[in-house]
Amino acid sequence: MKKLLFLTVVLFSAAYTFAQPSVEISRDHNGSKILKGFISKKDLVTDTAFAWFVQNQKGYSPSADVVKQYAVSKDSINILVFGGTWCDDTKHLLPNFIATIDAAGIPANHLTLIGVDRDKKTLFNLAEAFNITNVPTFIAMKNGKEIGRVVEYGRMGLPEKELAAMIAAAK
Repeated sequence: MKKLLFLTVVLFSAAYTFAQPSVEISRDHNGSKILKGFISKKDLVTDTAFAWFVQNQKGYSPSADVVKQYAVSKDSINILVFGGTWCDDTKHLLPNFIATIDAAGIPANHLTLIGVDRDKKTLFNLAEAFNITNVPTFIAMKNGKEIGRVVEYGRMGLPEKELAAMIAAAK
């Protein structure tokens, strides 16, 4: 796991050092816009191709208990989310997940969104390094170690709640 974390840090550093593009934009056979690589919440909120993000956050109110669980650890955890801008599960789950962690006050630099293509590949081989097979995948990291992950809907159908419980248990 330490080698994996080291590899990830090296890849992130290399991406910024060599000023390579951190995102690749393409379209699939349906015309859906696909972001592959590092994406930001701003990308999802401002690009009309991703109107689903804002639309799916409307009317969603995060659970106060779940928000508290994240808030307690907000400065000591990092969250990686692998998702597909083409993926119906990502379109449904990601907006609510981000609303929850935003309500908890998790700093923006503690969240990394990584877009994958339909083959679950991303730039810098990050999907392979983190063994991503389905999206969305939500991964909590603490002190450079993975403390939990939820793939798609998880066991409960509420990935934000399930990941919060894993974070709380890792104290």
